[in-house]
Parts: sequence; C-alpha cells; structure tokens
Amino acid sequence: MSRSARTARTGIVAASVAAGALLLTACAPIQTMLPYAASDGARVDLDGRTRANNLMVVSEGEGAEGTLLGALTNSSPEPVTFRLEVDGADPVMVPVEPRETVYLGTDEGVQATLSAVETIAGGNLDATLSAGESSEDFALPVLDGTLPEYAEYLP
Repeated sequence: MSRSARTARTGIVAASVAAGALLLTACAPIQTMLPYAASDGARVDLDGRTRANNLMVVSEGEGAEGTLLGALTNSSPEPVTFRLEVDGADPVMVPVEPRETVYLGTDEGVQATLSAVETIAGGNLDATLSAGESSEDFALPVLDGTLPEYAEYLP
C-alpha cells in the first residue's frame, strides 16, 4: 500500500472518530441547565411563578425551636401567602407581594421560627410548602451552630 493511501486512511479514521465523539456529546444533557439547590438549603419550585430558594432550619436539635432561613419568591402579578407545614410544629405563613422576594432570617427580611424541630441537626424534616393552589412536599434540612456562618441564627 502506498504512503499516500495510508495517510488518507488514517485521516478518514481520525475524522470519523472526531465526528462520532461530537455526535455522542450532543446526546448528553447539559447538567448546569437543570435546576438544583447549590447551597445547604432546599429549592422548591411550586408553579413556575412561586418558589423557595435555600430553605433550611437552624436549631439546637430535636425538640427545640428552629429559625427558618432562605428566600421566598413570588413572580406572579398577585400577592401570595406561602405556608410551610412541618410535622410537630405550627404552620409558618409568610405573605409575599407581587414580583417580590422575601428573605427569611435576615435583618432586612422576615423572622420566621418553627415552634419545634422533630429531628436532630444534620437530619431532614418532612415538610410541605404551598402558595395559592400549588403545593410541594420536600426534605427541609436542619443545621445547628457547628458551622460559624449559622451560629448567629440559633434561636
């Protein structure tokens, strides 16, 4: 076989491998396009217009009160009241005006407290968040003051 035929065949094989790799890459979903909770808290999308970001509880532990942290967003044109329900605690109600975000647990935001936390720090509470006609069950993480950034939020 001549040198030019071998070179041509090598070029064709390399081009085929590159084209195959390109096709396989197009089949893979782009992970950063999927919504996820990028922090310690939970993300809850209710209906595309109402959602919670980075929702968590900071507490001394089982049986103690807990401070809610996170943000509640209402992108709709109407006011909405978010309702957080957790077993063993009184429901927490937070009104949010149209196209506004309310921050929980911050000086500029709303102070919201769970009357009782029924799991140890590091666990999750079975919770339900609702706003209007939408409702979603989710795992609400419980943290304590071990991490310095959360110690100031202990009730």
